[in-house]
Amino acid sequence: MSKGTIYGLGLGPGNPDLMSVRSDRLLRNARHVAYFRKAGKSGQARGIVNGMLSESVIEFPMEYPVTTEIPLTDPRYNEVLASFYEDCTARLKELSDQGEDVVVLCEGDPFFYGSFMHLYSRLRDQAPVEVVPAITGMSGAWTATGDPITWGDDVLTVLVGTLPEDELTRRMSDTDALVVMKIGRNIDKVTRALKASGLYDRAWIVEFAQMPNQRVCKLSENCDGLTPYFSIIIVHGQGRRP
Repeated sequence: MSKGTIYGLGLGPGNPDLMSVRSDRLLRNARHVAYFRKAGKSGQARGIVNGMLSESVIEFPMEYPVTTEIPLTDPRYNEVLASFYEDCTARLKELSDQGEDVVVLCEGDPFFYGSFMHLYSRLRDQAPVEVVPAITGMSGAWTATGDPITWGDDVLTVLVGTLPEDELTRRMSDTDALVVMKIGRNIDKVTRALKASGLYDRAWIVEFAQMPNQRVCKLSENCDGLTPYFSIIIVHGQGRRP
């Protein structure tokens, strides 16, 4: 029996209209669909594809055992997540061994800070795996601000808010345009680094980019009710132009 293919399916930043034609076709014809979610939640990726799945589809929700309950620096964090990814890998491989194709839903692009990468690294030598690229969440975010992210010779830096504050400040000070991902509980640290690097007044925060509940706000303004979760910070380059 031929093995089934496991597809890491990039959904784009959140609007189904921004999904690739290939992703749309694979999704609508899928018999097995897997996706990550927090326990008790429907999941962001699953919400994007509401109304697009076959009525006979078999769903495999992969529920994170931890999110922010254990600090990243605690060895238990990696241990618990590694075990979780191993279990998910085993289930996907089992379906592939049975000749079943499986679509794994991925917000944004599967190879850009996505959980699917942890499955891919375990599956790539055990089963046929294909990755379907997509528009990244950061592209959706900077487009939502209404201004280009880079001009001329601008250098774009992508940072994660989990970095130490001094490292954030150093790297922010050495770039023309900036994207900050994984803000969450790190918002105060990221804000201090933006101020120290002189970028704070140019910074935008975009929540739920390209989704129906999208919000866009200058970070220096009073962004009532805006949460750093599912948000991206954008600083536009000011480089050379005709």
